[in-house]
Amino acid sequence: QVQLVESGGGLVQAGASLRLSCAASGRTFSNYAMGWFRQAPGKERGFVASIGWSSSSTYYSDSVKGRFTISRDNAKMTAYLEMNSLQPDDTAVYYCAAARGRDTATYRRSDYDYWGQGTQVTVSS
Repeated sequence: QVQLVESGGGLVQAGASLRLSCAASGRTFSNYAMGWFRQAPGKERGFVASIGWSSSSTYYSDSVKGRFTISRDNAKMTAYLEMNSLQPDDTAVYYCAAARGRDTATYRRSDYDYWGQGTQVTVSS
């Protein structure tokens, strides 16, 4: 079992930056690929970014590529999502997720075994 807790969300203006954190506890964090997903009101939860357990593999959705950066610190059992040039369309609840035994980033929700409760990011225009 892995428990995930997101933090770092908030209300910012367009063009600002935020860094989300996902703290893990439980089983060996380094055995899991990590991903970030987001869900805006009235929309399905969609993929944002993913990173393999060794950080050698990353993958981003087209909508955030070049603006967001995913990283992880296995010693701290924490994954991060650095978000720059935020826009109102980035407003959503952001969720982190863990995929067991993967060193390859993945966009598929079905590959993820554990999910956090989410953190709200609101970007005003």
